[in-house]
Amino acid sequence: MLIISPSIKINESELHFDHIRASGPGGQNVNKVATAVQLRFDVRASSLPEDVKTRLLHLAGKRATSDGIVLIEAKQFRTQERNREDAIQRFAALVRKALVKPKTRKKTKPTETSKENRLRSKKRRGEIKQSRQAKSFE
Repeated sequence: MLIISPSIKINESELHFDHIRASGPGGQNVNKVATAVQLRFDVRASSLPEDVKTRLLHLAGKRATSDGIVLIEAKQFRTQERNREDAIQRFAALVRKALVKPKTRKKTKPTETSKENRLRSKKRRGEIKQSRQAKSFE
């Protein structure tokens, strides 16, 4: 059981791991041993609340497929176990981030002073441009 927060727990059976060959560290074993780990999590079939599912898919970005599966690849370490733990930690961090509801934006209007300052600066800029023009003396 993967504990994300006190209220949200993900069953280990919902996480699927594939082991693939990794580029990078591995020494002589790099072409023989599949040390990289690919974590797959089907968001749509998961036990997460609906609002968390939508935020998770949005946050995952290109790591999410069109079928709603989040893919996390871990190949930083030389062993499967450490890469597996790394993938789980990164996935848990992503889900924790999806748990936070974004604040709604409150519409505001510009203040009178800010309007006056904007118009004053536009007027000043126009005067500067006017002074650069060639004067014709007839």
